[in-house]
Amino acid sequence: MTQHIEIVGGGLAGLSLGIGLRRRGVPVILHEASSYPRHRVCGEFIAGAAIDDLEQLGIASEITSARSLQTTQWSHFSKVVYQQKLPCVAYGVSRYLLDAQLAEKFTDAGGELRTGSRITDSQLRPGVVWAQGRQRSESQWIGLKMHCLAMDSQADLEVHLGRHGYVGVASVENGRVNICGLFRRRPAKADSREEQLPAYLDASGLNELAQRVRDGQPDRLSAVGVTALSYAEQAPDQAIRLGDQSGLIAPFTGNGMALALSSAALALDPLTDFAHGRIDWPTAVYQANTSMVRRFRRRRQIAGMMHPWILQPNRQKLLALLARSGLLPFATLFRLTH
Repeated sequence: MTQHIEIVGGGLAGLSLGIGLRRRGVPVILHEASSYPRHRVCGEFIAGAAIDDLEQLGIASEITSARSLQTTQWSHFSKVVYQQKLPCVAYGVSRYLLDAQLAEKFTDAGGELRTGSRITDSQLRPGVVWAQGRQRSESQWIGLKMHCLAMDSQADLEVHLGRHGYVGVASVENGRVNICGLFRRRPAKADSREEQLPAYLDASGLNELAQRVRDGQPDRLSAVGVTALSYAEQAPDQAIRLGDQSGLIAPFTGNGMALALSSAALALDPLTDFAHGRIDWPTAVYQANTSMVRRFRRRRQIAGMMHPWILQPNRQKLLALLARSGLLPFATLFRLTH
């Protein structure tokens, strides 16, 4: 008899793993505390996801049919410091759309999706995979995200460095533009839900971008925020933890979505073998975690070393100077963090 797998968390990692397991005939129950569709704080920019991983999971068409992103522009406050083509093709798609598509594909494949279902670590047991997003931690940082319906883009992907914060602007489906930023938490006066992100942009010295957002038909329903963010590396334990649950990668890399998808692909073989009785649970956990450490440790470490240069004002100035002088090895750094 095939052992069923339970997945806690119906984001990218959980849903894609569930689809991959169902394609192999493994019974899957997926618990999601929320419902679909929903907006998530996310850069909505997929770069560095191996096509082999996507095909193994059975979701390649959902990713590669998304909007193709090819150009990038970096600015320090209002000054453009770097413009170039991305080293590889990336994809822009909202979590609102992609999560709903994957949830439908999972249920069509015979997976059991339980929305409004919360599972805690006190219920840790063999066959349970944790993919419910970041582990909460005390933090001075806040993440904010919102879509604009008619905002002119200066590149497929824009990165704006501001005072103790930075913002990514990425084109997604249906002419929408996603604005997602990481900021030091501070009092920022906001008269409405859609004004919170522009208020933080103003407080960070990104006034021109704030005005572009205000003029870009902001979608109030897409405005969401998240706190308790920690970028410390999580040590592997006696569980399989996928995507952000295993540790956040610095968002400036644009690698969070790809990491979630890749972690699901790396867990697929050990979980299939466990479900079919070929290995025991401790072996499945060891194999999955070892594969993820080998694949992701270097990129997380390099991203962690670079993150202060993106956030701290004095280091931002030097980074901007290197970029304007053509001395910043952007393609190499992109490759190392992807």
